[in-house]
Amino acid sequence: AELYSYTEEPEFGTNRRCFEEELQRQARGRRWAQLGDAQQRGLVMRLLDGLDAAGREQRLRAARALLYLAQGTFGDCEDEGDVLRWSRHNCFLLYQMGTFSALLELLNMEMDNSQACSSALRKPAVSLADSTELRVLLSVIYLMVENIRVEQEPEPPAWTSCRETFHKELSFPGQTEEPFALLLLTMVTKFCSGHAPHFPMKKVLLLLWKVLLVGPPSRNVFGGEWCLDCGRTAGCLHCPMWGCPPLPRAALPFLPQLPLPLQPLVKQDSLDIYNERDPFKNDEAGADEEESDEVDGGIEGELDLMEREAVIPAVPAQRPPMEKVSFPKGLPWAPKVRQKDIEHFLEASRNKFIGFTLGQDTETLIGLPRPIHESVKTLKQHKYISISDVQIKNEEELEKCPMSLGEEEVQETPCEVLYRAMLYNLPQYMIALLKILLAAAPTSKAKTDSINILADVLPEEMPITVLQSMKLGMDVNRHKEIIVKSISAVLLLLLKHLKLNHIYQFEYVSQHLVFANCIPLILKFFNQNIMAYITAKNSISVLDYPYCTVHDLPELTAESLEAGDNNQFCWRNLFSCINLLRILNKLTKWKHSRTMMLVVFKSAPILKRALKVKQAMMQLYILKLLKIQTKYLGRQWRKSNMKTMSAIYQKVRHRMNDDWAYGNDIDARPWDFQAEECTLRANIEAFNSRRYDKPQDSEFAPVDNCLQSVLGQQLELPEDFHYSYELWLEREVFSQPIRWEELLHYQ
Repeated sequence: AELYSYTEEPEFGTNRRCFEEELQRQARGRRWAQLGDAQQRGLVMRLLDGLDAAGREQRLRAARALLYLAQGTFGDCEDEGDVLRWSRHNCFLLYQMGTFSALLELLNMEMDNSQACSSALRKPAVSLADSTELRVLLSVIYLMVENIRVEQEPEPPAWTSCRETFHKELSFPGQTEEPFALLLLTMVTKFCSGHAPHFPMKKVLLLLWKVLLVGPPSRNVFGGEWCLDCGRTAGCLHCPMWGCPPLPRAALPFLPQLPLPLQPLVKQDSLDIYNERDPFKNDEAGADEEESDEVDGGIEGELDLMEREAVIPAVPAQRPPMEKVSFPKGLPWAPKVRQKDIEHFLEASRNKFIGFTLGQDTETLIGLPRPIHESVKTLKQHKYISISDVQIKNEEELEKCPMSLGEEEVQETPCEVLYRAMLYNLPQYMIALLKILLAAAPTSKAKTDSINILADVLPEEMPITVLQSMKLGMDVNRHKEIIVKSISAVLLLLLKHLKLNHIYQFEYVSQHLVFANCIPLILKFFNQNIMAYITAKNSISVLDYPYCTVHDLPELTAESLEAGDNNQFCWRNLFSCINLLRILNKLTKWKHSRTMMLVVFKSAPILKRALKVKQAMMQLYILKLLKIQTKYLGRQWRKSNMKTMSAIYQKVRHRMNDDWAYGNDIDARPWDFQAEECTLRANIEAFNSRRYDKPQDSEFAPVDNCLQSVLGQQLELPEDFHYSYELWLEREVFSQPIRWEELLHYQ
């Protein structure tokens, strides 16, 4: 439903007319569902021939007919389930007939359409009409991607093989082609540069998100792999895929009570899984001095009012009672220990009891008292080695011994292919995505120099009645929410996939996001009435696809528009908020310089206000962000926020000797944080240079010392060389004196 704006509603009928006109010429009175498989394929072939027509109007009519097929031939359907079933059937049929490749060629042609670009640049206001062809093509591709990537049981074996072929086509393009995701990122940068203001950004970003989600279950990237043994994506060495014993199951916090989207949920006030009193209820507004400075009375009063109602709806009474989940006693997570934590502990112990240290030696315990032996044993039992640690160690060894270790064997994964393709323009891609995110954020003020992201939602004729204006206003707000949702999902998927593929690929993207001010941008996004954003009602359910295609639409009134749908909260906006919090966590984890940015931008009161949203996963990531900066906020902040400190201790996983609450951590001392980023950047550049820069004249290239083989090499000489060959001999050979005595020095 989010693929279509409400202003695109009349185009459903246009698509149907284009298809039925072609159907009448071919099938003579029969419906699509009445045709046999061979006849359906023949009709699709006729439509594909229309895509190759010279006339623009004829190509558009054929594309609209294909879109009607991908939308489920709703004119022949009785209910929404029928529409979705036929949409799935038709999308597989279209792919089998080669429609995806034909649409890709047309999309490339429309991207390079200079006439459309110059026409849009001359207009004072770009509207839906300027992007008709692009919207139709992107909609067909989106429906194909979404239907083919999702596996449903039961399905024919031919569909399974189609899905595998489709995965390969998207992930592993040919020698001269680029990954499809890169084409979409190029559209984003072209739009942000101002050269193509008519590009429908919402559809491009939604499609980019779905393409990044595509991936066969057997791969670790582009779709991910969920390990049933350790309950997480395969990103740690303790996953059985890597041959190591899994961590204790207690290491997986909150699995039984994390809500799944689009399912009814029990009332859930917070991360309160042990029936403790919610530490954030009835929280006095003036408890935090920083917070009282920044929160005005109106917003705070509204938050208090919203707080009395449960944001997550209760399960209806007629449903059977759910089984009570029994939780283990104690904290809901198992602690982790890094190698560096063991080294720091032993260094402090040796300095105290012996008076000298042994560097990185963690085995020699001579001279240390018995309790220290027990402590080291416990630390080693909970030692956690991530793939990132192994990859960094491998990089250090390759940097030290490039000759003896030889060239690294790089596995050709979809993620590797995409990173290699986007490497040299990656800063521009990140800046473009953040520009659009800034323009779509609800806290952004309209500026003359900001980009126009409403090109694919504004109609040609602006509304003239109050009702039309209300409908367009909701459509614009919904449009912005969908853009925020898709960008947050794209950034999170890129970070997750790249971190699993190689840590320095992840760090490269992270650094460019930080340099492009991603951290203050996300904090600006949360510096609003977040409860109002979570409960916003900018949807008109009767106009959503596929409902609007099979039902007679009731007359819309101002009251029905204001009422919105029956949901007490907006899944879309909750999804966006959680994604942005997870991105912020990934950017700042183990990076003290970036954690200081959270402190400098006064993120603590902003994040604390967001805790009022009573949703478990969102509160967990907020508490993680508060935990990493607690040591920098000072004793007074900790003293006046003991409820938050208590919640962090109860709900967030800690390192076994983590001194997060008191600021005594050796890594938390005010070192030169700029040097930390510079060192990381140097490591990233060394990695990119070693793996992706292949210079022809390398200093490690073998040298041919054989006279015969050197003289026998075929050299390409210019065509006119034989005309001046004698002059060249005279100048370079005969006129140069031969110093025979120099040969004696080399004997």
